[in-house]
Amino acid sequence: MKQLLFIAVLLFGYTTQAQNTPASHEDGRQMIHHVYFTLKNPDSVQDKQLLKEGLKSLAAIAEVKHLIIGEPAPTFDREVIASDWHVSEVIYFKSVADQDAYQVDPVHQLFVTNYGHLWSKVVVYDILVD
Repeated sequence: MKQLLFIAVLLFGYTTQAQNTPASHEDGRQMIHHVYFTLKNPDSVQDKQLLKEGLKSLAAIAEVKHLIIGEPAPTFDREVIASDWHVSEVIYFKSVADQDAYQVDPVHQLFVTNYGHLWSKVVVYDILVD
């Protein structure tokens, strides 16, 4: 009976520890970082172009493997289409760790400082690729 109790306590401790352990950032899966920007002045062609130019600077960050910049496509208006944004970026990374490094990179920090005044809202979708 003591052995069963010992095993139960050991399993409970292992399960509790596993729940408190953060997920590995190095699981070998690529990551896609998709960001949607809502401009403060959506009718300003100059602001939109300025933001796009700023986004292009992010390609200089070593961890950025591919960068795509765009805006909403003129597709059919359907209930499932989100079109409440003005400029978007998609960045491909080799790993979550690379995306973490990107977040603190001086080039990214400078982008936020220099262009943050242009947007009123930012929505981010981070995706692990299967």
